[in-house]
Amino acid sequence: MPADSSSSNPDPKGEGEGKPQGGGLGLPVLAGLTLPSPFFLAPVAGYSDAAFRSICFELGAGLCYTEMVSAEALIRNNGKTEILMERSEAETRYAIQLFGAKPESLAKAVEKAAAHKPLAIDLNCGCPVPKIVKSGAGSALLRDPKLLGTIVKAMTGASSVPVTVKIRTGWDETSINYLETAMAAVEAGASAVTLHGRTRAQGYAGKADWEAIRALAAALSPLGIPVYGSGDAFDAQSALGHLASGGVQGVMIARGAMGNPYIFAQALALWQNRPYQEPSPREIAQTASRHLRRAAAFMGEDTACREFRKHFCAYSKGLPGGSELRNRAVRCSSLAEFQAIIAALA
Repeated sequence: MPADSSSSNPDPKGEGEGKPQGGGLGLPVLAGLTLPSPFFLAPVAGYSDAAFRSICFELGAGLCYTEMVSAEALIRNNGKTEILMERSEAETRYAIQLFGAKPESLAKAVEKAAAHKPLAIDLNCGCPVPKIVKSGAGSALLRDPKLLGTIVKAMTGASSVPVTVKIRTGWDETSINYLETAMAAVEAGASAVTLHGRTRAQGYAGKADWEAIRALAAALSPLGIPVYGSGDAFDAQSALGHLASGGVQGVMIARGAMGNPYIFAQALALWQNRPYQEPSPREIAQTASRHLRRAAAFMGEDTACREFRKHFCAYSKGLPGGSELRNRAVRCSSLAEFQAIIAALA
């Protein structure tokens, strides 16, 4: 994160110095709304809750997605699903991601999710977790493009909130069908498509196929449908490189943001030809402290301290004394205790 006043804050209007380097595409547009940055926080189970999203949003993320929310649990008024859809006052726009396999359930879930006024509602067609796949949701939908289209049509008919989809290249290397699944979604009314450049069989291993992502962008661009790419955006340079390679309007960042929400400010600065500096240990400690306080406000002290342990491991990675502090953090059970450990990062 840049240290001086001219470069420390994200440029929310995209008016940074110089010409953007994002392949000449300019700022991304979703359903007629121009977003302030082409770098988004991906929906990450166990991480992209309201507290973390708000931190990423403040540091320049153009859009942040919730963790995936079960459509079935949502329509049954499960309290936990409401928590997943909460957002901070600082987060003025976000997207809710749903998963499920039944068109009628997804339609009802969209009606409920729309009450939270998200910018978009995303259908998860990429989760490779066996439990999700066995239910017919997530990556299982890649094997049935017709059902995928039926679900999207039901979702778009349930609310005026734009519906988007997140897919993978295919079930495995013998069934690469991202063009077919994307077209099924678009023909059913999807406003945008995100492609994670891996198959379900790959999970999160191997290298993401950005050639496939660019091919999808080339196919959908004439239709006016934006394509966002996902996979291997581990730092600001790689995020910019994927964007600048052409075609996509946005890059989703997942693992690259864990413990490093500064990646959004850094990638935006690079895109706008502005300098930045890596955050100091003190800045990291301040961000982590703010993150923990917000988590406690949403979850309560006990839950926040438990959940923040994984975040602290990411924030402290590579810092002097980080290993010893992580050993202490796994036993933290109070805010005061945790804040003392965070302060020691600086």
